[in-house]
Amino acid sequence: MKMSLKIAGAYIGLLVGAGFASGQEVMQFFTSFGWKGLIGSGIATLLFAFLGMQIMQIGSDLQTVSHKDVIYHICGKYVGIGIDILVTFFLFGVATVMLAGSGSIFQQQFGISPIVGAFILTVLVILTLLMNVKKVISIISMVTPLLLVLIFAITLYAVIANDTDMSKLGAAATDQPSAAPNWLLGGFLYVSYNIAAGISMLAIIGGTVKDRKVAGFGGMLGGLGLGLLLFLINGALFMNADKIQGSAMPTLLLATDLSPVIGILMTVALLGMIYNTAVGMLYAFTARFVQPETPKFKISMVIICLLSFGVSFIGFIQLVGSVYPITGYLGFVLILAILFVWIKNSRQNRSVGIEERGEAL
Repeated sequence: MKMSLKIAGAYIGLLVGAGFASGQEVMQFFTSFGWKGLIGSGIATLLFAFLGMQIMQIGSDLQTVSHKDVIYHICGKYVGIGIDILVTFFLFGVATVMLAGSGSIFQQQFGISPIVGAFILTVLVILTLLMNVKKVISIISMVTPLLLVLIFAITLYAVIANDTDMSKLGAAATDQPSAAPNWLLGGFLYVSYNIAAGISMLAIIGGTVKDRKVAGFGGMLGGLGLGLLLFLINGALFMNADKIQGSAMPTLLLATDLSPVIGILMTVALLGMIYNTAVGMLYAFTARFVQPETPKFKISMVIICLLSFGVSFIGFIQLVGSVYPITGYLGFVLILAILFVWIKNSRQNRSVGIEERGEAL
């Protein structure tokens, strides 16, 4: 159970930065569709739990150190080549979004230049990646509980303090920018881009565990935790749709509105989540090309981190609106492949069970 909880924390910590913590992603994929976005968040919860369990188990079975093995296992030799290239590209893209996001936080909360803020996070990521993978997983797991507590507080405040008419909130919510044509596709795209971005590090996390049941249970718990966070953030944003228009970091805006102290704590938690995701993505990206725990890996990682920092100058909102939807469509292929492997394994297990019962009789 302890190991499963650690895996769940790492799963949540890895993906929360990529698509949850700032609120910008949740707003574009869910809140912008009004109350229907709440239904979409329920669908996303079930998918996160199922897919997290499957990826962790596959990683455990293959004892993988890179996403390459998992991609080729679920997609086959020929399709796997294309998916491998695209996943690798989007690892770099999502890491760059995280660095840009850290710049937006420093600018919104402290008035510091976004370039300076992004550079600070880049240095922290480089220092972290000089450690081994198990230490990285432990660090990723640490910040998750703080974010959970803060999101609960913000959501409770949003429900109690807001007295705006629900119809006005619905209209304000639908005025927000949207990254999908409708709420159903928004829910699927949200999960698929998170899975496409996170599959590399999730597979590596699963590969650190030899017991596939422990790995799978951790993946399922992590997916349910992500779903709970998604529902809470979406609810809080919807209840304050009239206040968050134009904000790059709407959850941070709500936290600061609640209390300056809560705002500072939320800033720390947001930076922690974004840092977690940047670490996971850049580790997995570098590990795709260079063997981890080698001098060459460390040199390559520093160069790649600095390149990601340079690309982050494009801007956070612009990157979210372009990188994430494209990654989401790629994720559909991965989801279908994982579903196919699950059906195939389920049939094989049933066949083995029937044969064993026949032999026993």
